[in-house]
Amino acid sequence: MPEITTDPALLALTALAAYLLGAVPFGIVIARLFRLGDLRKIGSGNIGATNVLRTGNKTAAALTLVLDAGKAGIAVLIARALLAEDAAQLAGFAAFLGHCFPVYLGFRGGKGVATFLGTLLALWWPLGLAACAVWLAIARLFRISSLSALVAAVLTPGFAWGFGHPDLVILSLLLGILVFFRHKENIIRLLNGTEPKIGAKN
Repeated sequence: MPEITTDPALLALTALAAYLLGAVPFGIVIARLFRLGDLRKIGSGNIGATNVLRTGNKTAAALTLVLDAGKAGIAVLIARALLAEDAAQLAGFAAFLGHCFPVYLGFRGGKGVATFLGTLLALWWPLGLAACAVWLAIARLFRISSLSALVAAVLTPGFAWGFGHPDLVILSLLLGILVFFRHKENIIRLLNGTEPKIGAKN
């Protein structure tokens, strides 16, 4: 963990603001703008880019990916610029929570993969790139988004330690645990061999 230097009241305000930003369901917004229907009634019902891709609209899926990653990245960068590194890590974690458990959707949100990667890229880009590289490698081999996310989540804390950033290990572990929690159903389907592949339409 980074040294705690920011006033607790400012940390609380940072967490709230980052959570509310992270809770913005860009997948639903983009799906409506592209007239794709209610994303929660399409495919897996998830609000993330992978489910948007199941509509067949690659542009909408790409925009969702960028925006879901970007909202966490922006939260981290603003907190770092205005306060300190402790606020930046808290902002990334809060934005991730907002995406997974958004108040705007009754706390039923996405799996958090793009937001996970966006948080890491903003906190320390080599770690984020390593996580992205793992995701891409596994996705290319197996074409299963959930498996790619789970492997990246497992390896990221080790990358943080190995790259000489032990201050990012605890946050990486917490994010990884939440990634696994949000993928409970996917893990069951992976074990059963019924998990859909990337781009598969429902």
